[in-house]
Amino acid sequence: MNQVAKGNDKSASPVAQDIAPPPPAPGVSRKAVTGIFIILLVYALYFGREFFMPVVLAFLFALTLTPIVRFMRKRGFPAPLSATLVVLVTATVIGLGGYLFSTPVMTLIADAPQIGRTLTERVEELRGPYDRLMQISQQIDHATDTTEETGVVKVSVQQPGILSQAAGTMLSAGTNAAIVFVLALFLLASGTMFYEKIVQSFATMTEKKRALRVVYDVEREISRYLLTVAIINAALGLAIGTGLWIIGMPTPFLWGAMAALLNFLPYIGAATTILIVAAISIVSFDSLGFALIAPAFVTLCNILEGQIITPLILGRRLELNAVAIFIAVAFWSWLWGFVGALIAVPLLVVVKVFCDHFEPLHSLGNFLAAQQTIEVEDE
Repeated sequence: MNQVAKGNDKSASPVAQDIAPPPPAPGVSRKAVTGIFIILLVYALYFGREFFMPVVLAFLFALTLTPIVRFMRKRGFPAPLSATLVVLVTATVIGLGGYLFSTPVMTLIADAPQIGRTLTERVEELRGPYDRLMQISQQIDHATDTTEETGVVKVSVQQPGILSQAAGTMLSAGTNAAIVFVLALFLLASGTMFYEKIVQSFATMTEKKRALRVVYDVEREISRYLLTVAIINAALGLAIGTGLWIIGMPTPFLWGAMAALLNFLPYIGAATTILIVAAISIVSFDSLGFALIAPAFVTLCNILEGQIITPLILGRRLELNAVAIFIAVAFWSWLWGFVGALIAVPLLVVVKVFCDHFEPLHSLGNFLAAQQTIEVEDE
């Protein structure tokens, strides 16, 4: 009987093994958890953008100003004092620039319909047989005037006034700006507290030294890059504004400031600046040939900056893959709008620098790079 029972157990064990589900592989479960975490993180960034956006801006702003604060601290200025001075001066310059450019921007918005009509008339000679397509909007406006004759009652929904919308937007922008400046001030004034916390998180002296070296190198490289790019963009905007002023463009330094701001968007920002300057130039000047001088000058400045000046100053190591840039800009613009598009490339540089300093992330850093940095040997 015992032998029969043993035989039954032996015959039943393969069936039991077939029925029982195999345990999940550790790698598969880890990837699933990582995917779920990424999805939840994207949802959190999207629905919590009112909180996360000014916080991320504050960290990038603090990283940009860190080299200046460090320079002043080495010259004997205390960290809180140097951070306060740098943040106040930067906030004053930005606020003064916003105040000076507010009137031209509002005037430009008010004159936008007239500029559009004038632009349509000026380029009529270039449209040729396609001029009818440019009059669709006018035909739609005339079509709405016949509703009274047919007895159709128009129902319109009362929308908030432009002034109330502008007031709400300005209040939200002011609140976010206050959060950015105050949080950046605290980050800059903290001095070496962040490094001390990192050192305290490790047990052995070897791990403490390695972690401190990696974090310090990453912070120094990112802050130097952000400050350098900000200075280059400011110089580009000043050069474009001065050149357009010599040419005779209206509000030339407004277009220079726009070029400096949009230059944080590689490719897209330069193209947008050229198109806007071309449209305003065509409207402002009588001669079409002379009107093309302004966009040609802006194009030349962007080519010199993108192909010669920036690579010469920053080198080729932090150049990014064009595909990765467009994906990052599309993703962050969908996530946080125009502000997300502006900070997409700086955030991408932050990710690449981290990947370059941590061996498990070298493959991702190589993908983000403009040129291949990992050599594959032929077998």
